Amino acid sequence: MNMPMPDADSPRILPQHLDDLLGEAARIRDTHWGRTVTYSRKVFVPLTNMCRDTCGYCTFVKDPGSPQANIMTPDQVLASARRGEAEGCKELLFSLGEKPELRHEAARAGLARLGYTRMTAYLRDMCALVLNETSLLPHVNAGTLTDAELEELRPVAASMGMMLETVSRRLMRKGGPHHACPDKVPLQRLRTLDRAGLRRVPFTTGLLIGIGETWAERLEALHAIDAAHRRHGHIQEVIIQNFQRKPDIAMANHPEPSLEDMLRTIAAARIILSPDISLQAPPNLSARHIAYLGAGINDWGGISPVTIDFINPQHEWPEIRTLAASCAEAGFELRERLTVYPRFMQGGDFISPPVLARVSALAGAEGLARDQRHIGEVQ
Repeated sequence: MNMPMPDADSPRILPQHLDDLLGEAARIRDTHWGRTVTYSRKVFVPLTNMCRDTCGYCTFVKDPGSPQANIMTPDQVLASARRGEAEGCKELLFSLGEKPELRHEAARAGLARLGYTRMTAYLRDMCALVLNETSLLPHVNAGTLTDAELEELRPVAASMGMMLETVSRRLMRKGGPHHACPDKVPLQRLRTLDRAGLRRVPFTTGLLIGIGETWAERLEALHAIDAAHRRHGHIQEVIIQNFQRKPDIAMANHPEPSLEDMLRTIAAARIILSPDISLQAPPNLSARHIAYLGAGINDWGGISPVTIDFINPQHEWPEIRTLAASCAEAGFELRERLTVYPRFMQGGDFISPPVLARVSALAGAEGLARDQRHIGEVQ
């Protein structure tokens, strides 16, 4: 597949002063999204924490020799799903390492015990299990995917996602965070974005900032995402996520991006990206996350009342009612959405018919969650 280069002549010129940048981003957000900020109430299911990549910033992945390395069983998946249901979750997010069976005998053996040879085939059946046994909507974060894998997952997943992270090939050199990580080749990730678009999959992607990329490389990544969306119209949300140090990673002493760095990047994303793409930043990775509202976000992403953030386990989710109060103080109303944004429910074959029926049953008149659980709840 030949990937077009990002549009170097984009008319979206970024203001230089931070206040001007934030002001323009907030204006675009207010025009297209209003003063409503959303979140998805979800349960996180780490289907496997084995992976063939060894990213320098990752604490999620466990070496197959570790006692913590595992593949969840169907019973464990259902137990997590039912805990989420009991707490009003609408979405189940499957997170997993990328294709561990291609590198690790332990992953192959674990899949064989479950009756599988490929992790994506097992993931497909776990999505179907969730659809058949619960009221939840599966969302899949499986990394790079082939045409066949997307076709396999599409009928049983309401939406899918994969962080682009960066377009910098420099970061794959020895000593870089993506060294010896075959799934982090930028071209492979851009191809997955395009393949998902060709199959009309509602898709989430985003940037991981502060891992060694330059400002120009961040902008190039945003333009690449926007170009894919202009071709296919399938990018429903973009996440701007800040690198966080952790004690057990190769980048334990690497500096974290500052709040201003996050604000500049969020605002640049809001200006560069098509305004119909939702823009989010995780609220649990900064004590000053409410400032992100001034940079143009309209969504907080997934927040779970039952499971931790397995990617950043030392950072607790905010209590949802407290977040609602903070948003109100900043002039925004917090509303719960589904894993599929409203515009993808309105035709266009973005969702398979059986999954669309489930989505429609959970959606209110505006396309957000019918049951706004956080309003008046006691947690």
